[in-house]
Amino acid sequence: MKNIVIKVNGMHCSGCENRIKNVLSDIEGVEEVKANYKDGVVTVNANESIDVSTLNEKIEDLGFNVEE
Repeated sequence: MKNIVIKVNGMHCSGCENRIKNVLSDIEGVEEVKANYKDGVVTVNANESIDVSTLNEKIEDLGFNVEE
């Protein structure tokens, strides 16, 4: 299991958090997603096979910006 922390710009409310959580939770291998719009951070607990770029792409597809 690995813990991935992603800095995300553009989250403004709990609705933004929920959109990200719902999309990332549907990815096979993702165990838990926490999003905090106030801190601009998404934390993902996932198995070792998860590619961070896949997570980043899904977040950006929702209209948010991921800090590299």
